[in-house]
This record gives sequence, structure tokens and C-alpha cells, in this order.
Amino acid sequence: MSSPAVAPSPLPPAILIEQPEHARAVEVLVDRAFGPGRFAKSSERLREGNHKLDDCSFVALDDGRVIGSVRLWPVTVGGKPVAFLGPLAVDADERKHGLGQALVEAACDAAAKAGWAAVLLVGDAPYFGRVGFAAEPAAQAIMPGPADQRRVLVKALVEGGDQGLAGPIRIG
Repeated sequence: MSSPAVAPSPLPPAILIEQPEHARAVEVLVDRAFGPGRFAKSSERLREGNHKLDDCSFVALDDGRVIGSVRLWPVTVGGKPVAFLGPLAVDADERKHGLGQALVEAACDAAAKAGWAAVLLVGDAPYFGRVGFAAEPAAQAIMPGPADQRRVLVKALVEGGDQGLAGPIRIG
């Protein structure tokens, strides 16, 4: 008696640097994930008129389809340059598999290689704390517009990269 054939396990999504041909699919994914309310968030003020860090922005592809995205942007905190992470979006059907965390880690690794001292974001401390982000070093970093300052988190990419982050956060 032969055992039933076992289907091969699907390949994990490929995480690659975002290319221009991914831009439209990324926008659709982000719109689905956050809805039109995303444009009212203070984080969006740091992206408007700014240019993403092309070498630090990634997509997750499943059979050529964009199922995840993360972008980094140049900003300053009190004049000190840092990379600003966001938005992070993962297709609803792909969540709970660690893809968001893998995208964040890829972006932070690329930012470190590109010479950035720290990455800043606005997000949930329990989620982003798993990959090294903390609120305390960013307590004096002031987001533009209305924002919950407790959600401003930072991760040092080099020794001391998260120190001295005080003052307004502006497009860098």
C-alpha cells in the first residue's frame, strides 16, 4: 500500500528591494491595509514631498505578486539624520507568518549598511519591540501634527545611534 503523495511546501515569499514596477501594487496594498484615513496621519507629513530611500525599501513577492511592503524615508530629529520607517503593510491573508517582521529586519539591515545610525517609526511597542525598537530613546522626538508620542519608537543601528534624539522630526 502506498502512502498518499505529499504536496511540496510552498516557497516562502521573496523579499527584494522595491523596484519602480512595484510602486502601483505597493500603493494598492497600503490603501487596502490602512484605508483613506492614512493620509490624515502625522506620519504622512514626513512622506509628503519626501523621497523614499530606494536602497532600504522592500517588497515581499509571492509568485510575482506584491504581498508586503516597507519603505524608509530620510528625516531629521532636532537636526540629526535618521531613517523613518513606514508604512509597513502586509496583505491580510499573509499576516501571522512573520512577514512584517522580516520586512522590517530587511529594511533595518539595509539602513545599517547604508550608514544610517537609527531607524524611527510610529507604531505599536509590543510588535516593534520584538525587533529592537523602544520608546524611551525617542521620548524627546516630536512628531509633526497630532500624534501619540508614546508610539514614537527608535532602533539604534550603531552604538549610540539612538542617543540625543530630541526636537522636531522633519523631512531630511
